Amino acid sequence: MGLKENKKYKNRNFISSFEFAKSGLITAFKEERNMKKHAISALLVFIGGLVFQITRVEWLFVLFSVFLVIILEVVNTAIENTVDLITNYHFHTLAKSAKDMAAGAVLLASILAAIIGMIIFVPHIWHWLVQLIN
Repeated sequence: MGLKENKKYKNRNFISSFEFAKSGLITAFKEERNMKKHAISALLVFIGGLVFQITRVEWLFVLFSVFLVIILEVVNTAIENTVDLITNYHFHTLAKSAKDMAAGAVLLASILAAIIGMIIFVPHIWHWLVQLIN
């Protein structure tokens, strides 16, 4: 590929940058089964936030944790695709390590999101159950 052909894929302005980013997110949601799970979980958490009328600060933590998991899943997918491209799907211990570490980052963010979710929602659920019983 010549220099001129490479520039054809270069972001020329904000709109084209936005279009490339949008395309990447759409691809991630279409092709990654975990993204669908994250999206469903996020929807349920957002519904729970509305039902339990969580505070602004609680919303900040919920939004942060949900977006962190999704962001890291996109990065994980990008790393996996890049490693697969470079290794041509042949096994290499460094390739496996890179993919495992990226997946580990998603796991840690998911654990953080679960802890934040429990800290925020368990008291609301407990209060709701107590009112239901009385």
